[in-house]
Amino acid sequence: MFNLTRSLVFFDIESTGLNVIRDRIIQIALIKYSKHENEGIEKSYLINPGIPISEEAMSVHGITPDMLRNKPSFQQVAQEIFDFIGDSDLAGYNSDRFDVPMLMEEFGRVGLDFNLDNRKTIDVQKIFYKMEPRTLQAAYKYYCHQEMTDAHDALADVKATVAVLEGQIKMYEGVDYVDDKNNRIPSPIKNDVAALYNFTNETNKTIDVTQRLKYDLNGEIVFNFGKYIGKPVGKILYEDRQYYQWIQDKDFSIQVKKLTQKILKEYEQNLRDSSS
Repeated sequence: MFNLTRSLVFFDIESTGLNVIRDRIIQIALIKYSKHENEGIEKSYLINPGIPISEEAMSVHGITPDMLRNKPSFQQVAQEIFDFIGDSDLAGYNSDRFDVPMLMEEFGRVGLDFNLDNRKTIDVQKIFYKMEPRTLQAAYKYYCHQEMTDAHDALADVKATVAVLEGQIKMYEGVDYVDDKNNRIPSPIKNDVAALYNFTNETNKTIDVTQRLKYDLNGEIVFNFGKYIGKPVGKILYEDRQYYQWIQDKDFSIQVKKLTQKILKEYEQNLRDSSS
């Protein structure tokens, strides 16, 4: 199994649609591994989202409103899920772009502060796409030499993701990674959460899961979208309060709203300190 210094939770979400801010979770499955246990602890929930499920989403996961009619709301199970994850690191498939931000939004709506500051995330898809670009089903077939028979069931997808990561570690330990610019990283895939995190999260990286803010080459936080793309966040928010308020009022993630609040306060404090 995995070499862990803290617990690691694999999870997968099925939802009403693909918008991480407007859509809602209808199924979540989690498997938690600790450094003291070889077997993962499984949790799976069907959730009544309180909003319609898109036809496109139903065609993928097959979960209908009738199946959720008597199921709990996310608010009713949120604390249990929050406590189960605890301070664990997170892993999933395409989780950085979808599952993590959607879960953060759901927790935020019920008043639970779920942040990533002190936890590592491993998106198994990033390893796969860098080493062997394919889908989860193809990854499972390639690394596990079996066919997935129940894809898009959340618990089945989580189990497949666990098996794929185990297969990736076995296959790529000792293998160098060479990017499209011929830069070589010696043996980046190993049975170590920190190493996998570093490989799947670039140095000049975004700092929020919806990729609205990022570090520039000088380590300064800049906008990664819109009319101020590439401009320093603190300075722009201080000078353009309407833009700051626009971010707070519009459909930006809870993480982006909290980060911009924090960055603006720190910028104002630095100005006060420099003038005193």
